[in-house]
Amino acid sequence: MHNKKKDINKSNNFIQGLRPLSSSLPHGFKKILRKGGYNFSNIVDNWTKMIGKDISEHCYPETIKMNKNMNNGVLILNVLHGNEINIEYKKQDIIDKINSFFGYNCISQIKLKIVQTEKNPKKIKKFIYKNSSELSKKLNNIKNQDLKKSLSKLIKAYGE
Repeated sequence: MHNKKKDINKSNNFIQGLRPLSSSLPHGFKKILRKGGYNFSNIVDNWTKMIGKDISEHCYPETIKMNKNMNNGVLILNVLHGNEINIEYKKQDIIDKINSFFGYNCISQIKLKIVQTEKNPKKIKKFIYKNSSELSKKLNNIKNQDLKKSLSKLIKAYGE
């Protein structure tokens, strides 16, 4: 019969249990990297540093659309209602600052999306322990005095 080659690709043959890093990454993560997710996360993390406080107070990035070469992307900004004209005039300045941050033409166009209100981060709920007597009994059972003091200080600080 015919001799069939089972695996032409030699990347599946691992040397002594080692495998390429790309095989370890989840499939969804690869798609994000291909779509420019790294650039978007960098833009979001360094938004106020890149753009400046005066512009970043009025707009924030929503998404980024990149082509296959990871350049000439389109950045979509959420702009607070009433500040559209200011951001429209500063589009080229924003593009220049982002591209100088990355060192290449990452963004070529900015589209504005008007938003009525700014996104508010979720409020942190305060820790309130209703049974303080039960908590004090548990603290008294701890033998290490340093640990007991530290925990009581932590509970006081967290309660305030």
